[in-house]
Amino acid sequence: MSQSDRVTETRTPRGVLDRVRANPTGRLALKIGVGVLGGLVVALGIVLIPFPGPGWAIVILGLAIWAVEFVWARHLLQFTKRHVQSWTHWVLKQSLPVRALIGLVGFIFICAVVWVSVKLTMHIDLAVEIRDFIARR
Repeated sequence: MSQSDRVTETRTPRGVLDRVRANPTGRLALKIGVGVLGGLVVALGIVLIPFPGPGWAIVILGLAIWAVEFVWARHLLQFTKRHVQSWTHWVLKQSLPVRALIGLVGFIFICAVVWVSVKLTMHIDLAVEIRDFIARR
């Protein structure tokens, strides 16, 4: 290795997070920042799970944020990815009627969660509202 190679090698910038972690205060601030941000994203995702949309995807995003700094989150994220992939591969191997049944069961489950959420939080019975709406027609 020539002298110029060694100089270039020592001047190569490390990752931004590595530079932050090099300082004890930066390391603590990074842990706190990642912990708070990841926690907020996970909490938002959990709130959104009962509603149609990307609730679980947001929870997994929060887990990925935590995985930047926390080993347990990295392991949990890998576990989640592994199981989601195996579930997806299993479902795709099934016949169309079985996949339709899985979709229907998922749809019924989501409807039940939305119904319970609205009933508990807003004290509105969606089943009664739908029945009354149909009766008015």
